[in-house]
Amino acid sequence: MLRPAEFKNVFNDPVRFSRNGVVVLARKTASGTARVGLAVAKKHVKRAHERNRIKRLARETFRLHPVRHCGMDCVVMVRHGAAEASNEDLRSALNAAWKRLAEQCAAS
Repeated sequence: MLRPAEFKNVFNDPVRFSRNGVVVLARKTASGTARVGLAVAKKHVKRAHERNRIKRLARETFRLHPVRHCGMDCVVMVRHGAAEASNEDLRSALNAAWKRLAEQCAAS
């Protein structure tokens, strides 16, 4: 997702998941594919290499998880403390979010 209108659509009445400083918002769409948007604010993660690390992990976990086959738009955001989290902690938080979203997609 790239356009502000696409992000705004997700921010209106989303499904939320939060763990280890990572917040994932998702909303069902009419299309059959899932998209991910990243909102890693400089306010919460000061250094560029840490923001880039978080974004790389988010993209990679999204790419590898079957949630991609659900019709959902997802936005990954971070809170304070995400920069200090290890890669494994971030991966587990993101994988848990994708798993929960895939379960909700299968249930509906």
